[in-house]
Amino acid sequence: MRPLAHAEIRGNWATLMLPIEPDEGIGFSRLSDEIDRLIDFKVDGIYSNGTAGEFFTQTEEEFLLVNALLAEKCERAEMPFQVGAGHMSPQLALRRVEAARDLAPSAIQVILPDWFPVTDGEAVRFLNRAAELAGGVGLVLYNPPHAKRRLGSADFLHLLDRVPSLVGMKVADGGDEWYREMRPVFARASVFVPGHHLASGVRRGAHGAYSNVACLSPLHAQRWWDLMRTDLPAALEIEREVRGFWENFLDPYISVRRHPNFAVDKFAAAVGNWADIGTRVRFPYASIDEKEADALRERLPALLPGFLYQGKILTPPKDRGIFDAGRGAGARRSSATLSGERQSEV
Repeated sequence: MRPLAHAEIRGNWATLMLPIEPDEGIGFSRLSDEIDRLIDFKVDGIYSNGTAGEFFTQTEEEFLLVNALLAEKCERAEMPFQVGAGHMSPQLALRRVEAARDLAPSAIQVILPDWFPVTDGEAVRFLNRAAELAGGVGLVLYNPPHAKRRLGSADFLHLLDRVPSLVGMKVADGGDEWYREMRPVFARASVFVPGHHLASGVRRGAHGAYSNVACLSPLHAQRWWDLMRTDLPAALEIEREVRGFWENFLDPYISVRRHPNFAVDKFAAAVGNWADIGTRVRFPYASIDEKEADALRERLPALLPGFLYQGKILTPPKDRGIFDAGRGAGARRSSATLSGERQSEV
């Protein structure tokens, strides 16, 4: 796969989640089916080994097997893909970068060394070493809220000045002030924000999402991104509904019940019912019972209409928009319109 420049990394990228067997092994047959389904949905790209991919639990052998499978399938389908090479140990992270380079991905995702927070100089040294080993494949820096070193706009600009291979960032966004401060970064790198903030993020300059909404439904997350490019006001209305669903039905699993966010990503996939991933996460983290996903799935058509996958791919008529909705001034468009599209079997 050809490495992507920063201006080419855009849109709705879906994460690869690991189906975990009762014996804690990875279900590679189910993982293969998951990749096939994401390719069928024609998402803008697929990435491995984010937090939802439980990279921090993988052996090096598992890392190689997971990413070789992803690379093989994406190359065959001409699907852009990124390999997450993150590891808390900088030495092991660099080994993963080398291995990722040999798979010829579109980009390689990294995190800063995370057991002890790095200084500015240490961050630059680490990223430049990773860039050398990446062999011309661009780096995307994953800086989540739980990172030991949280970066702001001045930090990103400092890194961009000193690490030419840094092409993108995956970050948690903020309010209007955060977006104003990030404008110089938006001009120089691909900046992806949380999936359920994507439409408002795009309106203020962000470029896409390594998307939690794609965990719930990669197909409908892609349709939503496509709508943002043709009818942003309609997409913003859908975001209001998506945010409400996340805040009321998914976030409490993190804020109240203290499940890790990657357990909630798998739970969302089980609710959306688009692939056989399951809700089990690896030891010692707490999984969410699949029966709870079954219960929420029954309510999904009423709570977030159109986001339940039913074994079909939506095929919009050529003379209508992605979402079947009125075009009159002030017409209210919502995710409910997703369910009104013509459908064709996968």
